[in-house]
Amino acid sequence: MDASGAPATAHARAPLVGLPATEIAARVRSGELSAVDVVQAHLDHIVAVDARIGAFRVVRAEAALAEAAAVDAAPDRGRLPLAGVPIAVKDNVAVAGEICTDGSAAASPVPQPSDHPVVARLRAAGAVVVGITRVPELCLYCATDGPAAVSRNPWNTARSPAGSSGGSAAAVAAGCVPVAHGNDGMGSLRLPAAACGLVTLKPGLGVVPAQIGADSWSDMAENGALATTVADVALAHAVMAGEEPAPPPEPGRPLRIAVSTRSPVPGLRADPPTRAAVDAIVTELVAAGHTVLRRDPPISTGAAMGAMVRWMAGAEDDAAHLGLDRQALQPRSRTHARIGRMVRRTGLIRPRTQERFREQMAHFFADVDVLLTPVTTGPPLAARPWHERSFLANVTANIRWGPWPAAWNLAGLPALVLPAGNRPEGLPSAVQFVGPSGAEGRLLWLAGELERRHPWRRHAPVFDPTASSAPAPT
Repeated sequence: MDASGAPATAHARAPLVGLPATEIAARVRSGELSAVDVVQAHLDHIVAVDARIGAFRVVRAEAALAEAAAVDAAPDRGRLPLAGVPIAVKDNVAVAGEICTDGSAAASPVPQPSDHPVVARLRAAGAVVVGITRVPELCLYCATDGPAAVSRNPWNTARSPAGSSGGSAAAVAAGCVPVAHGNDGMGSLRLPAAACGLVTLKPGLGVVPAQIGADSWSDMAENGALATTVADVALAHAVMAGEEPAPPPEPGRPLRIAVSTRSPVPGLRADPPTRAAVDAIVTELVAAGHTVLRRDPPISTGAAMGAMVRWMAGAEDDAAHLGLDRQALQPRSRTHARIGRMVRRTGLIRPRTQERFREQMAHFFADVDVLLTPVTTGPPLAARPWHERSFLANVTANIRWGPWPAAWNLAGLPALVLPAGNRPEGLPSAVQFVGPSGAEGRLLWLAGELERRHPWRRHAPVFDPTASSAPAPT
């Protein structure tokens, strides 16, 4: 230990921690950096900070170093897009040799025999899985906590990193990994990105292999990545989608961008700092030459209910898929699953609801390239044992805080979140961009343009591995 209380090796290896994934991969491919050294540096940083944020359920120190050594020895290392990049994987997809709990103590303790397809693709590209990140039970809620730990937001540890990909977001915001896997069925990538000052992309339907739980929440849930730069998200997305990594194509013309701050949930509205963040991005878009117009998307009560009933059914479907004892679930999850069972029995999940909304949005995007909205109504929820509270308290808190993301899961459309500055209390603010089917590249290009014009701090100040003046975490 050194005088700051951090492991002695942490400061010696600090230059390797906090680098973007694109830079790490390029330097490992060239031989300038060793994947083993990069992974060891990130493992040291995890030891130094994770006791305060609770991002990881499992840290794979020995296995990760062995995998890093294999990357260093690989004859094709020079062609690996993610060579030596430490990543974290959300605890609801399979990592070979590790237990997948989906956040539940009732899960089977048997290790997974093989990788989920997106994990396999990430590893084949040279990424090294350093750990499995925490989630709320069955990934149902927008705060990440359970009996074993309450995960905390690196920007303010009294706040939640959101959920359900909260552990992954906390790990990236604290510099523990440059990229983390997550997935999104009602905003579970975008809400943590907004809470923790990160970039993420929820792909459209069928772009990245889903295979999440029983049926990916009736085709609403998609796999994606959380990172601190647009280029890192674009790289991870390309790998998971099975595409050749390349810069997003330029549109070749100014975009027509619709702006809407109207909440999909009547009676809710964004607070002043959130609306100010949207206005700041609008100013940048206009300065960049894009056309901005005010237009609300056609999110009907039927579409909102369509997303809600799939959320309920997802709890029952995943509990059945995992073979969980319902009595061993947390009370909030047990109620959630019971309602989901009734939803299934009464036939409330109607494909036509989803189809009609997709048709309406296709018409909306006929003369609009992108939609800009808020993500949340205000700052993240408090970091507390939400699992001890009732189902109603959890669902109400979720709906009140994050009403904007879920519609785009129902529609199967791509949606991207990026930082838009800071709130008065210092927490990040964020905005969401939504595009028509197939617009992932357009969203990434626009996000990259805004990153250049309106840059953000990449890591939470206290945990920032690149800031020599930042207080050492204890």
